[in-house]
Amino acid sequence: MFTVIGIDPGLADTGIGVVRGRGMTVNGYAYGSISTLRSQMLADRLERIYTKLSTVLREEQPDLMIVEDVFSLERFPKSGITLGKVTGVILLAGRQADIPIREIPVREAKKVLTGNGGADKAQLEMAVRRILGRSIRIKPFHASDALALALIGLFRHDSRTCQDR
Repeated sequence: MFTVIGIDPGLADTGIGVVRGRGMTVNGYAYGSISTLRSQMLADRLERIYTKLSTVLREEQPDLMIVEDVFSLERFPKSGITLGKVTGVILLAGRQADIPIREIPVREAKKVLTGNGGADKAQLEMAVRRILGRSIRIKPFHASDALALALIGLFRHDSRTCQDR
């Protein structure tokens, strides 16, 4: 059994999705998010994300971590810088847990799972639900995005290159 954790970075909400399986077969999954309060200082919010994620990594012991690649909109450069800081603590947590890490652009995940790199969050969530055989919506969207990333990691994993734990 191979375990992949997907991470959708965000300062207010960081999505987490975990899938277990082999190849195109999913044997189990879990999801959630790490939320921070806008009223907290940035350093405190980053520390919360790092600490909570480190705990999840210890508990789940994933074989691979897939993180949404950082992007920035020209109109909102400060948001891109903040997202880079969030991604930095996520990458650090994964590295310190000695987990192989891959970054994937969200458009790539959307293209693979929906056939459309420009799919909206609702379309991606629906595709994730279909793959998981789940009828109930996955909320918040950050968690379904994280599950999408984890699924990509599972589907692309070559079992000859990684050992089970």
